[in-house]
Amino acid sequence: MGPTAVGKTDLSISVAKAFDAEIFSSDSRQVFKETNIGTAKITDEEMQNVKHHFISTRSIHDDYSAGMYENDVIHALGKYFQTSDIAILCGGTGLYIDAVIEGLDKFPTVSAKDEQKVSDIFSANGLLGLQQELKKLDPEYYAIVDIQNSRRLSRALQVICASGKKYSSFLHQEKPKRLFTTINILLERPREELYDRINKRVDNMLQEGLLAEAKILHKHKALRSLQTVGYKELFIHLDGECDLDTAKNEIQKNSRRYAKRQITWFKKYNAFKAHPTQQKEILEYLNLQLIA
Repeated sequence: MGPTAVGKTDLSISVAKAFDAEIFSSDSRQVFKETNIGTAKITDEEMQNVKHHFISTRSIHDDYSAGMYENDVIHALGKYFQTSDIAILCGGTGLYIDAVIEGLDKFPTVSAKDEQKVSDIFSANGLLGLQQELKKLDPEYYAIVDIQNSRRLSRALQVICASGKKYSSFLHQEKPKRLFTTINILLERPREELYDRINKRVDNMLQEGLLAEAKILHKHKALRSLQTVGYKELFIHLDGECDLDTAKNEIQKNSRRYAKRQITWFKKYNAFKAHPTQQKEILEYLNLQLIA
């Protein structure tokens, strides 16, 4: 695990080869078939004949969630471990990694009617309306949630509408027991080095045709699967609201912000921390853990 552009992909190939293992992606954007350049998706050539799972397996039109991913990957791992001992989980989506290692809390199904109720509150009264409604219905969750995040507020209110119960009542459920153990490797780079890699990656994406890819996807810009860094900024450009240089700068800035959030998320894990170039040290650590 590690932030965007830290160097997870290359290292995962080396580790997979060393242990004759297959790679299971924990990237919530690379799972979609239509998003390639903007997600820095690994190519067939870059895979170096190492089998990868959960890359380009869904469409942007599918309603795919972390809960669905958990069910899919745990089922796939169950079959995989019948014939193999080691699997490599590689990616930077914290919620997807949590889903595999710990399991997610289960929530009731939210209907389109419930979604519309919450959407109407937001349309009529904005963020403040969502805040006031959640504070009234679930003060416990209101006290801990980021009240500036409209998406999280909306999700909580949708669950409340669907279940008639507080959103907080569904949190901290007993986690399922996994039939495997995990060894966590957290890849790190000095902040300045990481940010420079992020900026250069965005430049390379644009040179490789990211704008053309965004033009193809532009008509689908309202899809939740495309509300992501790299595409939403170019959609704004394609709508005539900013020039390309401004869009590029916004992608770089938002990618750096995303990396910062990832770094914060991964702090909770007890992990062996290493620079991606410390391949020898990482392999030695893994061998010691496997022997133990």
